[in-house]
Amino acid sequence: MRTAAGYRGPLVGRDVEIKVLDELIQGARSGRGGALVVRGEAGIGKSTLLAHARDTASGSRVIQASGAEFERELPYGALHQLCVPVLDHLADLPTRHADALRVAFGLAAGTPDLFHIGVATLGLLVAAARERPLLCVIDDAHWLDAASSKALAFVGRRVAAEPITMLFALRMPASDELHELPSLDITGLSDADARTLIAAHRHLLLDEQVLSRLLAEARGNPLALLELPQAGGFGPPDTSPVPTRIERSFRARLSDLPDEARLLLTVASADPTGDPTLVWPAVRLLDIDVSTASASAAATGLVEFATGIRFCHPLARSAVYRGASAHERQRAHRALAEATNAVTDPDRRAWHRAQASVGPDDGVAAELVRSATRAQARGGVVAAAAFLERAAELSRDPAGRIERTLAAAQATLAAGRPDRAATLVRAVEHTALDEFQLAHADLLRGQVAFQSHQDKNGPEFMIRAGRRLAGLDPERARRCFQDAIEMSLLVGRASGVLDLVLAAVRSVPVTASRPPDVLDALHLLQTAGHRSAIPLIRQVLDGPDGPDGPRWTEYPALALMLAAEIWDPLRYSTIVEWLVRTGRESGSPLLLRLGLAQTGSYGALTADLGLAMASIAEEEAIADAIGGPPMPYHRIHLAAMRGRRAEALTLFESATDAATTSSSGLLLGNIDWASAVLHNGLADYPAALAAARRAVADGTLFLASFSLPELVEAAVRCGDIDAAAAALESLVDRADASGTATGLGIAAYARALVTGAEEQYRTAVAHLERSPLLAYRARAHLVYGEWLRREGRRRDCRPHLRTAHRLLSEAGFDAFARRAAVELRATGERPRQRSPHTYDQLTIQELHIARLVAAGATSSEVAAQLFISPRTVDTHLRNIYRKLGINSRRELRHRPDLVRESTSPAADRSSDSWDRSFQRGS
Repeated sequence: MRTAAGYRGPLVGRDVEIKVLDELIQGARSGRGGALVVRGEAGIGKSTLLAHARDTASGSRVIQASGAEFERELPYGALHQLCVPVLDHLADLPTRHADALRVAFGLAAGTPDLFHIGVATLGLLVAAARERPLLCVIDDAHWLDAASSKALAFVGRRVAAEPITMLFALRMPASDELHELPSLDITGLSDADARTLIAAHRHLLLDEQVLSRLLAEARGNPLALLELPQAGGFGPPDTSPVPTRIERSFRARLSDLPDEARLLLTVASADPTGDPTLVWPAVRLLDIDVSTASASAAATGLVEFATGIRFCHPLARSAVYRGASAHERQRAHRALAEATNAVTDPDRRAWHRAQASVGPDDGVAAELVRSATRAQARGGVVAAAAFLERAAELSRDPAGRIERTLAAAQATLAAGRPDRAATLVRAVEHTALDEFQLAHADLLRGQVAFQSHQDKNGPEFMIRAGRRLAGLDPERARRCFQDAIEMSLLVGRASGVLDLVLAAVRSVPVTASRPPDVLDALHLLQTAGHRSAIPLIRQVLDGPDGPDGPRWTEYPALALMLAAEIWDPLRYSTIVEWLVRTGRESGSPLLLRLGLAQTGSYGALTADLGLAMASIAEEEAIADAIGGPPMPYHRIHLAAMRGRRAEALTLFESATDAATTSSSGLLLGNIDWASAVLHNGLADYPAALAAARRAVADGTLFLASFSLPELVEAAVRCGDIDAAAAALESLVDRADASGTATGLGIAAYARALVTGAEEQYRTAVAHLERSPLLAYRARAHLVYGEWLRREGRRRDCRPHLRTAHRLLSEAGFDAFARRAAVELRATGERPRQRSPHTYDQLTIQELHIARLVAAGATSSEVAAQLFISPRTVDTHLRNIYRKLGINSRRELRHRPDLVRESTSPAADRSSDSWDRSFQRGS
C-alpha cells in the first residue's frame, strides 16, 4: 500500500542534486554555512530531496517548517513553526531581539519590532547552532507568509560564517524575498531514469505501449510517473500541465469514498496546521464516526493520521479541498471554528467563521475587524488586509462595507500590493461616498500611484483630497497639500505641483490661531523670493513645537530641502540627527534610512569620508534587512566629491537607469548636480556646465541652489560670462538672504570668479572658515590660489594652494586635489604625496566596522547594528587587521583616521558622537 508520507524509494537520477546538498551540509559541519532554494514544478521531487537531506544530516540538529496555502495571510506563522524547537535560546539574545520574537510569535503583547526580527531570528539560530550544526528545512516555501519569507531570506543571506544550512523548496518562480538566494532548479528525469523509477515500484506493471505513453505525458515528473497509472488508464492525449493532471488523479481517489470519509478529509484539508487536537473535535461536532471514516480516508493513501495529520503531497490537500462542494467546505470551516479556542486563537477562529459564512454576517465581520486590528499591532499588514477585505464582503450595512473596503485598501497598500489596493478602491468609487470617504479614496489613489511607479498623477489625487477636505477639516486639507509637495519632489514634478498646491490652498479657510506652516513659507518663496521668504522658512523650521515635537517632523524630507535651500548646515544637521535618533528609537527603517542617507551626504560635504562611507554601509545593511534596494543619493554625492571618473560615471549611469524606470525627477536632479561637481573637479568644464544647467533649470529645492556655484565656475572657465553672471545674480540673492557663513562664503568666491575681485576671494575664505562644509572651504582656497597664480603672484598663491591640496587630499577628494597639485607644480613646488587612507584600503562595510570597533563597540554591538552575526564581524576584523597591518582592537582605537576629532559643533554631532549613539541605539 502507498504510504501517506509520500514515495520514499530510491532517489533515481538525482546524483548531481544529492552531491550539492551533501556538500552544503558537510560545509556546515566545518563552520561554513549556506542557503539553497530547491525549485521546480509540483511533484518533481523537491520534498524528496529535502527528506534525503534530513535523513543524511548526521550530527546536525534538524528543524523544519512548511508553508501553508490557507495560512499565507497570518504573519510569522511559518517562522514560529521553524523556531519553536529552539525557543529555549531566547535567553541568549539581547532583550530587544528576544522581545521582538516573543511579540511576533504571540508570546507577549505589543507591536513587533519589524526592523529587528530578521537579526533576532539569526541570533536565535546561531545560538542553537553552538551546540551542533543546524539544518533548517523549509518546504512549500511558495506558501510562506510574507513576514516569515522576508525574515528567513534575511537569515539565509547571512549564514555563510555559521554552522547553519538552510534549505528551501518552492515551485517556480521563486518568491520576491527568496530570489536572491542560491538556487538549484530540479528538472524532469530522463526516460532511462524514469523507467528505472517505475521498475522499482513493482506494483506498476505496464506494457511497453502504455509505458511509452506514460513517459510522454509525465515528462519526467516522478510523482506523475507513479501517480498517473492509478488514475484509471489513459484516454486521449492530455495537454494540461502535469501538476493539474496529478491533482485530478488525487481527486479521482475520492469518488468512491463514503460521505463521512470525504467530509473528514475536507475538515483535514481546511486546517493547515494538521493538529489532531483541533481536527478530531471538529470532526466529532459533525457527528462523523471517526474510526470508520478515518480508516476509509487513510486507505486512499492521500492522508496519514498520526501525531500530526499529513497529506501525502500539497496537491493532495488542494485536490481534497477543491473537490469538496461549497456546502461541505462551509460545514468543515464551521466545525473548525467551533473547535478553535476563542481566547488563545481568536484570529484563526474568525477566519474559519468567515469561510463558513454563506451570506452577509455583521457579527463575523466585526470579529474579522478585531482580528485585523490585532494583526496590524503585530505587524501583519498582509493578514490585516485579508481580514478587512473579507469583513467588507460580509458587511450587511452599505456604509460599513464602504469603510471596511477603504480600510482594506489602506492595509493592502501598506502590504506592498498597490494593484490590489486600486481594485478595492474602484469597487466603491461608484457607490454613495460622502466627502470624507471621497477624500480618503483620493488619498489612496495618490498613494497607489506613488507606489506603483507607473502613474505620476499621485500628487494630483492628494491635491484633490485636500480640496474635498478644505471646508470639512482645514488642518487635514493642508496636510494633504504638504504630502502632495513631498510626493512631487520624489516623482520629479515639484514646480508644476507646487503651483497647483498653492492655488488650491487658497480654498482652505483661514484659522486665526493657526501658526505659519510650510505652505505659507513656500508660497512666499515662490511669490516674493528668498529675501522675503527665508525669515518665514526659519520660523517654520524652528517652531513652535506641536504636540509631537517640531512641526517639521511631519514633513522631514521637505524640511531638509528647505534647510539646504537657505544654506543652513546647522538646521540641516539638526533634522538629520532627529531622523537617525527617531528612526532608531521607533524602529522605523524609512526614517533611519533617510537619516543615514542624509548623514552620508553631509559627510561628503564636510569632507568626512569615514562618516559618509559608514552611513552608506549601515543604510545598505538596513535595506538588505527589509528586502529593498539601497538609497542612491549619498552614494552619488560621495562619488562626485571623490572625483574618481570611471567609478562615478558607472554609478551615475546605473542611477540614471533607475531614475528613468521609476520616473524619479529628484534622483535625476541629484545626478545632474553630482555630475557638475565631478566634472568641475576633473576640469572638464563643458560637461560640468551642461549638467549644472540641467540641475538649475529643474528648479528643485536645494538642488537648484547648490548647482548655481557649479554653474558659475563652469561658465567662467568656458568663457560664457553671460551665463555666469545670470547664475551669480540668483546665487547672491539666495545667499545674501540666508546670511549664513556657508551661503555668504560660496557666493563670495563665485562673485570673485566672475569679477576677479580679490577682496571677494578673501571674504569667501574668511566666511567658510566658520562653515562645517569643509569641501567648499577647500575649494575657496583652490580657486583663490588658481587666480593668484594666473596673476603671476607665485608666493601669494602657494599658501592657498597648499591648504587646498592638504584639505582635499586628506579628505580623499582626488579630482579637486589633483587640480591643486597641478597648480602647485606650475609654481615650481612639488606637492606632498599623501599616504594611503584607511578608506582606500577597506571596503565600505569594513570601514564602518573598523570605526565602530575603534569607538569601543563589541562584536555583538556591531553585529546588531549591521544585521550580521558576531562571527561574521570577527571575520571582517581579521581582514581589517591584515589590510591595515595591525593585530588588535587596541591598535584600531589609536588610528586617528578612524577616531576623528572635529572642531565644528554640527560636524561633531555628526561624526564620533553619532557612532556612540549608534551603539546605544543598537
